Amino acid sequence: MDYLSIIRQPIEDDLNNFTKLFNSSFSHTDALLSEVLAYVQKRGGKHMRPMLLLLMAKNYGKITDVTQYSAVSLELLHTSSLIHDDVVDESNERRGQPSVNVSYNNKVAVLVGDYILSTVLLNVSFTNNQRIIGYLAELGQVLSAGELLQLSNIKNQEIREDVYYEVIRKKTAALFEACAAIGALSANASDDEVAKAKEFGLNLGMMFQIRDDIFDYFDSKEIGKPTGNDMAEGKLTLPVIYALNNTNFEAMLTLAKKVKAGTINTDEIAVLVEFTKQNGGIDYAEQQMAKFSKLCMDYIQDNVKEKAVKEALTAYVDYVVQRNY
Repeated sequence: MDYLSIIRQPIEDDLNNFTKLFNSSFSHTDALLSEVLAYVQKRGGKHMRPMLLLLMAKNYGKITDVTQYSAVSLELLHTSSLIHDDVVDESNERRGQPSVNVSYNNKVAVLVGDYILSTVLLNVSFTNNQRIIGYLAELGQVLSAGELLQLSNIKNQEIREDVYYEVIRKKTAALFEACAAIGALSANASDDEVAKAKEFGLNLGMMFQIRDDIFDYFDSKEIGKPTGNDMAEGKLTLPVIYALNNTNFEAMLTLAKKVKAGTINTDEIAVLVEFTKQNGGIDYAEQQMAKFSKLCMDYIQDNVKEKAVKEALTAYVDYVVQRNY
């Protein structure tokens, strides 16, 4: 099933307008900055978050200039956070392509990320909506706090599921939460409607990150990171956390500690990945995704009236669960 076509259908024209506005943010006369911005723009994703924001606005009213500038601001914030995260994580790839810090260097990556972040502030100011401006500013704080929490968790010898959820809530789910809430805000939804939209976005984002983490246990050229890359970066995600906490294999706990210490090698990662698969880690993660999916579908059933928007949001949830990259 072509989920993306169904998602785009009720917002096709608005999405085209968003794309034009978003792309205009990447033009500059400075040679190096223009070159790097073009490189970042070329590696752009499917704009899943802006589509969510537009759909939520359409659900509660209509898509306006406030909606569009909000969508551009959030996608730019997401873009800048990815560039900075790659520097922090020392990542070599992003969406299957060399990261900015690898193609150029850390200094260029940080400065371009800062430039895009400043462009976020410019665009959100065009909304003239204090609640949206405040929400986006708080989101920037949450994303930074999430990255710091992840770094501190690497040093923590405890292997806890609740900490994993706290990290992904701040690093990934917060963006989906903001897109849903700000989309509703831009359409003048009531406080109760915004609160429900916010919860929907949070559940959607949690599910999105769990699916993303599952990818790291399988080989695929379509995935923008190699198998075991999370472990190579010192991260233990939900599948392996479950497997470790529900078995009693000291050898695997030793390998997990090597992950956190940054001393694990490729062969040892392969062993830990296979251990996770054999001990229910993937199945458990998929069960957790199903719980979040049920909450999302309940929201759609109770709070979305227009048929095309309901079908689009349903396809969005299905896409997050079923996607293979």
